[in-house]
Amino acid sequence: MKTIKTTCISILMLCFVLHFAQAQQMFRIHQDNVKPSKLMEYEAIAKEFKAAASKHNVDVSWFTAMTYDNKYFYVSPIENFASFDERPFAEMAKAMGDDFTDLFSRFDKCYDSHGTYVIVKDNELSYMPEGVDNAPADETYREWYYMYYKPEDAKNIRDGMKAVRDMFKEKGSKMYYRVYRDGMGQMEHYYMVSAAFKNEIDAAQKNEENRKLLGPDRMKTFSKVLNYVSRMEEQRGVMRPDMDYSPKTD
Repeated sequence: MKTIKTTCISILMLCFVLHFAQAQQMFRIHQDNVKPSKLMEYEAIAKEFKAAASKHNVDVSWFTAMTYDNKYFYVSPIENFASFDERPFAEMAKAMGDDFTDLFSRFDKCYDSHGTYVIVKDNELSYMPEGVDNAPADETYREWYYMYYKPEDAKNIRDGMKAVRDMFKEKGSKMYYRVYRDGMGQMEHYYMVSAAFKNEIDAAQKNEENRKLLGPDRMKTFSKVLNYVSRMEEQRGVMRPDMDYSPKTD
């Protein structure tokens, strides 16, 4: 009996771990806050760096997003925190020598601040009835909503996020979104809601249609989140597939 009980517990734990792994996806983000006066120069250097990475077939992938206030985000999926111990550009740096150092010296003149951190995609809170994979290729415009909260309100705001997701599902909303939360390297807790559209006109139309669909009572549900938000930030921008990179595969 003891053996059976132990086996059952082990199976349940395995199921829990697998479920958690499927519901979470970590991304390493490198963020550059580019000076407005250096925007064109920065982009030229970034594309030069991408070309060098392609030439040396660096074993790392990233996709790129930028906000309208000139923040650039290089997003790489990672399996675990051990990924930070890897040095994918080591061979490239060795082969390029001084040219590699020169690239980053020129990068450094284009921003006053930059850094790297981790965010986690939360599939449980996302509303993607057709799946939680990448948005369609023609939906490159983004609206990002950051909702910061205090640690003591973690459970309440998560319950509120679930209530909003359920409302969208019950109403059959066509306004899909993905939810991400803070991971390693950040001082504040937040949820970030990412919505994809074809362009700003498409976003305005879908937002208006969604407001009508959800109706006036939607604010009662939204308040289950907003009551626990300490501050909010809204960012708009675009994905930059021309600045994405992935290594060649045989």
